[in-house]
Amino acid sequence: MSTEGHAWEIAEREYARHEQRRGRRFAYESWNPRTTALVVVDMVGLFAQDNEFVRGIVPQLNSLASATRQTGGVVAWVLPEVAVEPSPWALEFYGEQVAQLYAGSGGAGALADRMVPGLVTDEADIVAEKSAWSAFFPGRSNLPAQLETRGVDTVVITGTVTNVCVESSARDAATLGYRTIVVADGCAAGDDRSHNAALHTLYRSFADVRPTADVLALLAGGEVRT
Repeated sequence: MSTEGHAWEIAEREYARHEQRRGRRFAYESWNPRTTALVVVDMVGLFAQDNEFVRGIVPQLNSLASATRQTGGVVAWVLPEVAVEPSPWALEFYGEQVAQLYAGSGGAGALADRMVPGLVTDEADIVAEKSAWSAFFPGRSNLPAQLETRGVDTVVITGTVTNVCVESSARDAATLGYRTIVVADGCAAGDDRSHNAALHTLYRSFADVRPTADVLALLAGGEVRT
């Protein structure tokens, strides 16, 4: 399957594997929009400035955010924590220059100034920060607590980069018991190979992987051909 941006795919053998195991291609064939959160991970300038794939998912994210709000769900923008100092681990693992770069990746100022240009936010949206790769790792983000107060049981995860913070967030969301969906053309990595390797792992073990069109149809209560 291909879209503008990444040429993404799930191998037919993986679809067949799940169909044999559970009798259907996707774990979550419907969900309640009112207990659903669209989680947008790390759409900040550091990851977009040299990556056309990141800039290219802005229209999909805006469509998903609008539909989520209209159907009663919540939109959560998750950004790297602002002005953190690199940990001793980061300094040793990445080296000082890269560790400092990542430590400042959250930017500064108002939300709109920290995110990739063109994203449309709303006053009712959640804004959360994280101090780890995952938005769901216990003690490293206030997102799970905010979702819990809203009765969220289903998360639709998007953002960047697919094979690091998106994948980490989806793994931990599934571990915490959320019904987890990753939007194949609503995430971006550095190249198709990295993107698809992450989607393969996620679909195989942690989450449904769907394109934007499917998610929009399911939010609207429609049928989706598989």
